[in-house]
Amino acid sequence: MVKITLPDGSVLDIKGNICGYDVAAKISQGLAKAALAVKVNDVLQDLTTPITTDSTVTIITAKDKDGLHILRHSASHVMAQAVKELWPDVQVTIGPAIDNGFYYDFARKEPFKVEDFEIIEAKMREIVKRDEKIERIVLPRDEAIKFFKDLGEHYKAEIINDLPESEIISLYKQGSFTDLCRGPHVPSTGKIGDAFKLMKVAGAYWRGNSENEMLQRIYATAWADKKDLKAYLEMLEEAAKRDHRKLGREMDLFHFEPDYAPGAVFWHDKGYKVYRKLIEYMRNRQENNGYTEISTPSVMDRCLWETSGHWDKYGAHNYSGTTEDNRCFCIKPMNCPGGLLVFKQGIKSYRDLPMRVAEFGKVNRYEASGALMGLMRVREFTQDDAHIFCTPEQMEEECIRTLKLILDIYKDFGFEEVKIYLSTRPDSIYRIGSDEIWDLCENSLANALTSHGYEYEINPGEGAFYGPKLEFILKDAIGREWQCGTIQVDMNLPERFDISYIGEDGEKHRPVMLHRALFGSIERFLGILIENHAGKLPLWLSPEQVVVAPIVSEFDGYATEVVKALKKAGLTAKADLRNEKINYKIREHSLAKIPVIAVVGAKEQENKTVTVRRLGSDKQEVMPLDKFIASLVSEATMPHLGE
Repeated sequence: MVKITLPDGSVLDIKGNICGYDVAAKISQGLAKAALAVKVNDVLQDLTTPITTDSTVTIITAKDKDGLHILRHSASHVMAQAVKELWPDVQVTIGPAIDNGFYYDFARKEPFKVEDFEIIEAKMREIVKRDEKIERIVLPRDEAIKFFKDLGEHYKAEIINDLPESEIISLYKQGSFTDLCRGPHVPSTGKIGDAFKLMKVAGAYWRGNSENEMLQRIYATAWADKKDLKAYLEMLEEAAKRDHRKLGREMDLFHFEPDYAPGAVFWHDKGYKVYRKLIEYMRNRQENNGYTEISTPSVMDRCLWETSGHWDKYGAHNYSGTTEDNRCFCIKPMNCPGGLLVFKQGIKSYRDLPMRVAEFGKVNRYEASGALMGLMRVREFTQDDAHIFCTPEQMEEECIRTLKLILDIYKDFGFEEVKIYLSTRPDSIYRIGSDEIWDLCENSLANALTSHGYEYEINPGEGAFYGPKLEFILKDAIGREWQCGTIQVDMNLPERFDISYIGEDGEKHRPVMLHRALFGSIERFLGILIENHAGKLPLWLSPEQVVVAPIVSEFDGYATEVVKALKKAGLTAKADLRNEKINYKIREHSLAKIPVIAVVGAKEQENKTVTVRRLGSDKQEVMPLDKFIASLVSEATMPHLGE
């Protein structure tokens, strides 16, 4: 008799040999039909894996996050099988599930073309229709290597050869196709359904190493049903319209020069105005929350990053060089060491803490060319960084204070839905600090969240190498999620840089260091804002707020008068006095995403009014000039200043 505890607390006593499918069938036939996998004592496994001891069991379906991930991973195997059946000489390598879908890397002499997608999808649907049983097979290492070598799958054999000796070598078989995989998988190919679509093909180096051969990666998406697939494809279509790179050109905000400065932004006047407004906003917020601001050098000795531990982990991504006196210097990849050196100047008392020290530090990190993506992934960027030095007793309060500030700031920019993740210690050779320190930091963050009623999820193993962190995920207007701000608790770098304060007892004590970024980077946050608003930035953030357009040149004088009044009120305005038709002007300024167009003619000049057209609206409103200006002044005020 095996005792099965279900998620609702109810208990099933089942005799004999059982598996996840048996448990699902005991609950209902509908659940058994929908089941894709099972979670036994928080471990995901195949539905057919025996359950031999008393366990807590959750049946996983495509409606669950884990279930969708398993469905996508199984779909990647179906795609690999389809490719092998169509082109038997192709070698398969790896094919994981990813956000919104999956990919598989193939070794093939002939390049895949988009025209091949329809053929591959048809073969995939055929395999799904066959409803082939998916079985797990465990083989000894040498036997598994021989199996794949005999098939001509040398990449698979190499993967097995490099696995730890303790690794269980599991294979999954469906029909005539067998793949190396840890699993779990859906019970049969029929469970995958037909809500999938191949999206694009790209190059990818074997094992991500540019010294290895180039493979072909086919990306695809898969969903629980066609309704979800349709919604996703519509979202992608909308996202393409909102692409910040496209809008950046149309709005004349910025450009890139891949031949001369890959991954670095050339800001144009309008884009740099928005960039400066973001900094002005954040600077104002920080000053009102007890921060001071510093600036540290852009080039510093490599030894700083060796002391911090950044060099061991990120050294390959640093720009560095040796000078004539044989000293190695780095272009600053992060701001932490500079902030620590500023703290070390002079003696600090417990009365000085907490010290909240901000820096808009421009940093440079090498990213592979293929990873660069407009403002979202660059090599040079500006962090809205801050380091908070506090006593251990102040740590929880400072975390909550910073968390509240982050959420308030996101509301100012229209982001109401924010997820919080607690990222715990990474399993990495680069991790520094004792388990006792990590336990203390992780528990402090968890306690701070729960004691103040904040919901969060654990993101295991994703902490910084020096401490755990909170990550803030924003949801934009079309449902996409973006990771932006972080709060990191660090008791290790203060030790490494030997910083201290004099406590109430007159002795030296080690402060806790909180690393904090709210936007994350100015560049990336601006890219997110552009896409969230589809280029229609709020008036207070827009680089050009008002264009005054006379119907004919006879009213140029009044248009100039209106612009002068707007500027006097602190608004950004200009007159369009070109000899063009008014409808042409309106179309052009709408494409450039100017928030407000004020049209003036004979009636407006006579009555001291303007006819107002708002971006995105076909309606127009006649307003007295003074009322028009007053309404815009209010709207153009930074959100927190208007509270």
